[in-house]
Amino acid sequence: MALGDEHLSEQLPRNDLRRAGERPRAPEGAGGIHLSHVTKQFLSGQPPAVNDFTLSIEEGAFMVLVGESGAGKSTVLRLVAGLESPDAGDIFVGGQWVNEVPVGKRGVQVIFQSLALWPHLKVLDEEHLSNISFPLKMRRWSLQRIRERTLDVTRRVGLQETLFDRKPGELSGGEGQRVALARAMVTDSNVYVMDEPLNSLDPIARTKMRSEVRRLHDELGATTLFVTHDIREALALADQIAVMRNGSLVQVGTADTLRNYPADPYVTELLNA
Repeated sequence: MALGDEHLSEQLPRNDLRRAGERPRAPEGAGGIHLSHVTKQFLSGQPPAVNDFTLSIEEGAFMVLVGESGAGKSTVLRLVAGLESPDAGDIFVGGQWVNEVPVGKRGVQVIFQSLALWPHLKVLDEEHLSNISFPLKMRRWSLQRIRERTLDVTRRVGLQETLFDRKPGELSGGEGQRVALARAMVTDSNVYVMDEPLNSLDPIARTKMRSEVRRLHDELGATTLFVTHDIREALALADQIAVMRNGSLVQVGTADTLRNYPADPYVTELLNA
């Protein structure tokens, strides 16, 4: 069990110990993201991508999940978002059990490494479908509400109005990243999960956007799970860092805790990489 998981584990019964038909309950006062003994296996006979994984992210916290490629980080993110279903264990978002809640209904906004912008749509057009207004159009918001909300969000992320008529292929990496952030923020979610969203940026733009991501998190007061394999990025962004290896959680703690009290030689090796 990873350091820092004991409290959560005591409160949440494992699937195999729960009485038949009993609905899982989140820890008292929980409002962030909680995973309890979650396992996900894609191929029979192969090690699980995520194995007996327990992690608690407090409401409003910025947690960075770090580890080498293949550690299972992105699978954890996809499980939280609802893009994958766990084979065992429980997932809670905002105090609600979401194992059976479909993607898009969990109040979780996802930002992928690829950004997943629609290439044929403009950045922003309040009257017609566009990358930023799309979620609001689907919710049948009025034109006035869409205009007010999208202009507020684009201001927050620093997206210039001169870019609104462009399509994703006409944007720089940093501009595209701002569009992806604006689209994720436009529905005013309280939970964000980000899968290495800054990887495609050059070093200068990456450093700048890193600061922007953290600023926006603090401004929104949201709960954020950020996945990266870059320990320097984790140290710059996180309230707490969760170190993952081979599908399992190695340790959770602040940067100082990981440096001064590593639970495993791998943690020291990762911090010194």
